[in-house]
Amino acid sequence: MSTPDGDLGWQLGTLLGRWRAAVEHALADVPSGPRGWHVLAAVVDGAPPTQAALAGRLGIDRTVMTYLVDKLVGCGLVERQPDPADRRVRRIAPTAAGRATHADLAARIAAAEDAVLAALDPADRSALRLLLARVTGAPAHGEDVCRVVGAV
Repeated sequence: MSTPDGDLGWQLGTLLGRWRAAVEHALADVPSGPRGWHVLAAVVDGAPPTQAALAGRLGIDRTVMTYLVDKLVGCGLVERQPDPADRRVRRIAPTAAGRATHADLAARIAAAEDAVLAALDPADRSALRLLLARVTGAPAHGEDVCRVVGAV
């Protein structure tokens, strides 16, 4: 039987558990936690997407996306704006409070990740991120990135 320090599954599970605990603490005030964060982050970066496009990009069921956006709207973090090209379509845009909250949360998440990876120097942290990105690749089309992380 292998020891935990040589078992990749144990190592990855331990790292993910530590990361999840640290990030959940950082996202404690966000409506819907990690999913709310992913939605907020997606609308802060780039042009305001439609709700359907946002659901497709994040791999979140469209009905679930409606509830997530409703919560974020209710907290004043995002707003539904009419599309100038088609007023039947609504685009999801961050509010000023949403942008400020995003910046604050991004800093909290970065600090949480730094704490989880504190045993590594900055160069090793960068190398770990690069290697993990190479191994995991991009999420598959329609893959709910929040559910993948939560399933472990």
